[in-house]
Formats: sequence, C-alpha cells, structure tokens
Amino acid sequence: MKKTGKMCLVLLVVAALAMMPASAMAEGNKVGKEASAGAMTADIVMARPIGLLSLILGSSMFVVSLPLSGLGGNVDSAARNLVVEPAKYTFKRPLGEF
Repeated sequence: MKKTGKMCLVLLVVAALAMMPASAMAEGNKVGKEASAGAMTADIVMARPIGLLSLILGSSMFVVSLPLSGLGGNVDSAARNLVVEPAKYTFKRPLGEF
C-alpha cells in the first residue's frame, strides 16, 4: 500500500513536469482580448493543477530550506520564488491567460 502511494506521487510529478512545456508554449492573450474556450479548458485541466502542485512542492521545499535560507540571509527571495510566484500563477491570474 505504501509503495503504491509513492508510485502515484512519482507519476503525478512526472506527468506535471511533462505538461509544463505545453502550458509554457500556449499562446498568450493580447490585452483586452478575451481568452478562447480552449485556452480556458487547458488552464482548468492542466495549468491550474500544475500550479497547485508546484505551490505544494515549493512550500515544502521552502520549509525544508528555511534554516539554510535564514543563515544565508535570503529568506525573502526563497519565499518569493518557491511560494508567492506559484500562488500568484495558480490563484491570481485570469482564467485562460498563461
């Protein structure tokens, strides 16, 4: 049972990493132009779950690296890159805009 859970997590991470180039290559919207239904669907099905996964993994990595970041004096940049940016990507941007 424990081995199955680890395998599922590994497959989820691999699938998320495999889909990242697709979301990165998606056509960006022009200012004032509404997103297409396909872009919104791709955002809901692929980009938002990937963003949520990166937020969860980034938050975990931030907590693990916090003692070292504190010693190095770069807690703010670690928090911004590992937690704030994935949160903005997942929850703040308009639907269908990559």
